Amino acid sequence: MMTTFPENFLWGTATAAYQVEGAWNEDGRGPSIWDTFSHTPGLVTGGDTGDVACDHYHRLEEDLDILSGLGVGAYRFSISWPRVRPGGRVNQPGLDFYSRLVDGLLDRGIAPVATLYHWDLPQELEDAGGWPNRDTAYRFAEYADLMGRTLGDRVRTWITLNEPWCSAYLGYASGVHAPARTEPAAALAAVHHLNLGHGLAVQALRAVVDPTAQMSVTLNLHHVRGVSERDADAVRRVDALANRAFLGPMLEGAYPRDLIADTAAVTDWSFVRDGDEATACQPLDVLGVNYYNPTLVRQWDGSSERATADGHQDGAASPWIACDDVEFVPQPGPYTEMGWNIDETGLTELLLRLHRDYPSMPTLITENGAAFADVVDPDGRVRDEQRVDYLHRHLSAVAEAISAGADVRGYFVWSLMDNFEWAHGYAKRFGIVRVDPDTLERTWKDSAHWYRDVVATGKLPA
Repeated sequence: MMTTFPENFLWGTATAAYQVEGAWNEDGRGPSIWDTFSHTPGLVTGGDTGDVACDHYHRLEEDLDILSGLGVGAYRFSISWPRVRPGGRVNQPGLDFYSRLVDGLLDRGIAPVATLYHWDLPQELEDAGGWPNRDTAYRFAEYADLMGRTLGDRVRTWITLNEPWCSAYLGYASGVHAPARTEPAAALAAVHHLNLGHGLAVQALRAVVDPTAQMSVTLNLHHVRGVSERDADAVRRVDALANRAFLGPMLEGAYPRDLIADTAAVTDWSFVRDGDEATACQPLDVLGVNYYNPTLVRQWDGSSERATADGHQDGAASPWIACDDVEFVPQPGPYTEMGWNIDETGLTELLLRLHRDYPSMPTLITENGAAFADVVDPDGRVRDEQRVDYLHRHLSAVAEAISAGADVRGYFVWSLMDNFEWAHGYAKRFGIVRVDPDTLERTWKDSAHWYRDVVATGKLPA
């Protein structure tokens, strides 16, 4: 039986600036925290950096043609904050690049979906305190205003933040992402200032862009399950840190009381000022959801070796603040190259949870995909059957959620092409298009051909 998606379902693919652009110090671009991180020995696999990445900055037309060939209706890209506003000043060559990108998309009938922040904070703002510093939220709003004035006549969908969970907890608590700090109280301050910055950015954008433009944020919501009913409190605590720390202020205008209580020994949350939660809670048109796999937890018994299989790399400290007695339990395979189990049922359940909790809020799958050890066959073809199977499973899960009542507006496969996978360097490949590590030549994998056919028909083959 063939699965058919709604006629107006939005099909797309996605990338992020630091992962693909390269040109790290060209045309006035300033350094970001990821430039600093990747140039620090020992932090990235293989000593890799994003200096060249996929060289998307210089190969823009070629990559736009690939998008056109895929037939997608939208392309989600991120803007490099230090490329357009280094040192707090306006950098016209950086703005011109994104204008060319947007115009190139529109010329090909592809809707641009612009993400303002995909983790590449200008280094000078980190030097001033980073996201734990309240001032960063205001600088983010200024940057949003600049981009709204530059692209607001052409971009109709804006995403403020990508995965603020990662920015706050992996960057400031566990230290496995830039800026590599291990300060739990600072991480919770970063959570709040990311929420505040989101609200301020939506206000700034709405003041200058077309009033019909859609506002969104992308969250990597964790679908948390307990091993047994006895683990309900472990589920609650992880859910508070992972999900409700952002859903609460952004969609409800208040932090969860249990989150504040759980972390009281770490911080008194005095960085939350009167009116902040209301500012964070700006009307949104669609909620972006990134999903890769579910999370399994249980209460630790305090004596056995504690499992920490949360899928987020082991660092000098844990990203799970005040959860020292919670275990993250390994899950059964199959697995991707990231070591993440493949379980599409979590996506259906997550979408239905959001539909129950926020019935008037449509969702958009802004990232979903998988890394596998792709092999180039002698004929030059990449037969990535595992990725095709993964995408088929997860698109089926989206269709199941829609049939159960969830208002899911579209799906963006991660990623358009193999790229710099953060602390993993170039060792993990998520692309449906292969990028040769030496020549940077682009090659469509079987998954790209498969996805093109799905996009063209709006149907999943049986």
